[in-house]
Amino acid sequence: MGRIIAICNQKGGTGKTTSAINLAVYLALAPKKVLLVDLDPQANATSGLGLNKHNIQKSTYHILLEEQELKDILQPTKIENLLLAPSNLDLTGAEIELVSALGREYRLKRALEKEKEHFDFILVDAPPSLGLLTINALCAADAVIIPVQCEYYALEGLTQLLSTINLVKNNLNPGLAIEGVLLTMADFRTNLTKEVIQEVKQHFKEKVYATIIPRSIRLTEAPSFGQPIFLYDENSVGAKRYADLSREVLGLPIARLDNAQLAEEREPLKSGE
Repeated sequence: MGRIIAICNQKGGTGKTTSAINLAVYLALAPKKVLLVDLDPQANATSGLGLNKHNIQKSTYHILLEEQELKDILQPTKIENLLLAPSNLDLTGAEIELVSALGREYRLKRALEKEKEHFDFILVDAPPSLGLLTINALCAADAVIIPVQCEYYALEGLTQLLSTINLVKNNLNPGLAIEGVLLTMADFRTNLTKEVIQEVKQHFKEKVYATIIPRSIRLTEAPSFGQPIFLYDENSVGAKRYADLSREVLGLPIARLDNAQLAEEREPLKSGE
């Protein structure tokens, strides 16, 4: 049965969708059968995998309103073994339309239960909020990955997220666990990054992944081309780190680099640069 992992942080700009896309890709390359569910009305995971969100007719909106079966909205991607449940702007209205719906917190869970046996991993890219869409992601999930950017106020708002996770665990989904905390946008040349890493590790201890995602021009550019980092520049530092993250999620060993080694890593120039 597929393991369902929600990728959540109600704070925007944490690298949440970038991590959802690229973790899904490298798990698919493992090779595992992977489904990425775009539950964000901004549909960045959808466009980041090369689909035009404005052309999507059947989306996760229709799943939550129980107007379509999950299998009927799935889209192939450029990566073998990776399917996408796309989003579009229709999803913006889902929270309002579901307010009075019976069992509204479990709409996504019921849809995924019917298809999870066909996948090894189902990743859910939750929106940057703590509304009903995120609650659906948490109720459906076995575990949560929390991306935290290596910037000032990194832990701001996490108390509220952890409180929500605990509320869901205690009242709606007893099996929910924190899979891990992923540090993103790290610049190892700065003291701030080192201080944030230390602070997050003190707070979350063994839940923090050894893999740390660097601040990367390549990772920033890739979505504008509708490509995951593997297709855009598989030799980049960001690509290597997401490959490492997938190995950690699979319980496989990775090469551990210290801060000095990470600071010396550079993105290779692409042809023509």
